[in-house]
Amino acid sequence: MSVTWKISTLDREVSNGFVTTAHWTATAVDGEHSASAYATVSWAEGTPVIPYASLTEATVLNWVWESVDKESTEASLAAQIALLKNPVKATGLPWAA
Repeated sequence: MSVTWKISTLDREVSNGFVTTAHWTATAVDGEHSASAYATVSWAEGTPVIPYASLTEATVLNWVWESVDKESTEASLAAQIALLKNPVKATGLPWAA
């Protein structure tokens, strides 16, 4: 299973360029099965202290991982994929082909 973390967008203060919120996704893929998570992390104005123009995705992901349990998130995605591979519940109608 491979997991890809991405920052989808950043919210910032226009007046000083400081980031206040990061919107992130984590997508796990295992063969034909995939699962994803989306959330946000917010900070008080001025923390973190790197202005918007100087940021890289790697820097912001590190900030996210300081606030989000990366291992737990990835374990949850793995569990979702395991259920896709081996479902324990199903829906349908027995008379519908």
